[in-house]
Amino acid sequence: MTRTILHIDMNAFFASVEQQANPALRGKPIAVIGSATRTVILTASYEARAFGVRTGMMVHEAKQACPELVLAPADNRKYTHTSRLIMAMLREFTPLVEPFSIDEAFLDVTGSIGLFGSPSRIAYLIKAQIRHRFGLTCSIGIAPNKLLAKLASEMQKPDGLTVIRPEEVSRILDAVPIRDLCGIGKKTERQLALYGIRTCGDLGRFPVGVLTRRFGVVGERLHRMGVGIDDSPVIPEEEAAEVKSVGHSMTLERDVEKREDILRYLLQLSEMVGRRARKYVVQGKTVTLTVRYADFTTISRQAAHTGYTNLSDEIYGAAVEILDGITLLQPVRLLGVRITNLRHYGEQLPLFVEDRKKALATAAMDSVNNRYGNFTVTYGSLLKEDAGAGVISPAWRPEGVRCVEVK
Repeated sequence: MTRTILHIDMNAFFASVEQQANPALRGKPIAVIGSATRTVILTASYEARAFGVRTGMMVHEAKQACPELVLAPADNRKYTHTSRLIMAMLREFTPLVEPFSIDEAFLDVTGSIGLFGSPSRIAYLIKAQIRHRFGLTCSIGIAPNKLLAKLASEMQKPDGLTVIRPEEVSRILDAVPIRDLCGIGKKTERQLALYGIRTCGDLGRFPVGVLTRRFGVVGERLHRMGVGIDDSPVIPEEEAAEVKSVGHSMTLERDVEKREDILRYLLQLSEMVGRRARKYVVQGKTVTLTVRYADFTTISRQAAHTGYTNLSDEIYGAAVEILDGITLLQPVRLLGVRITNLRHYGEQLPLFVEDRKKALATAAMDSVNNRYGNFTVTYGSLLKEDAGAGVISPAWRPEGVRCVEVK
């Protein structure tokens, strides 16, 4: 049976949410930045893109391209809240909704066509609901599988709708650059170019044996991608595979050198990781610290904890021990903390009194923050200076453990 898959891609999501929240910004060229002090463009409205403003551009370059550009510091809470509401709305059309990032989702509407009508009608209904409820636009791709649906959603932006029918796959893919396929990065593109493979048509026609000898088992998958074959199902959040790690990272508002500043960020990250792990009743045995310097050189070190933990102070202590073993050669631009080697655990209180007090205090802190927002109750050392939560990754997933970095 041929499936019908939709890929929903919100248009300039962060910028569009800012424009919707502030009517004075509507119709104006705006760019979202990580903070008032960071100098890189995270995303730009389509009004700004018309002047050549792009993600990753330095602010001074963006200002040169568009002198009237309005800068808006990112508001993670606003974006995640809107994303959750959109994902909930999508489930009104099918239970088979797989969030792909904060502003993207796959829907399997094969079983919904009889209820709502044709796939195109479902797509138009979704677009209308997103515009009516949130004042936002999206581009939608419709195809027989996830690979092609995502490709289709990129073909008409903004506010587009593209359908790739089974009988059209070969013709459409023939001239599509391989870089346009989800899953083929720059490194793979360069390696395939050595064989003269630049389009999906080239990839589909290339001998499978040569691909498997060069890329191993991935070679077969590359061939299937070249001919538009993708059997992967749309996996609802509640059926997602068990996670193997829980982590958070943040790009700092400024490059930092002082130990006290770095420790404050590490404490915030450790609390974010611990709180998420506690919510989903997992503990980790290994703590990993990631440090990225100002020149983008990145190092990661890990250490095994004495036992399984999801307590923020213990994660923080392990991260500090790792930090003390690193000689910092440059100012730090990014920090990340992750726990791995996870296990699920029972929610019974610890046996010893001090451990029990810590568990109860932590649970109370989590309860307040869950209700009133992150860091409503926090550690005193974080009050010295607002460390800021950095910028949420576009790959953030709005449900369950997949809210965090997951591998």
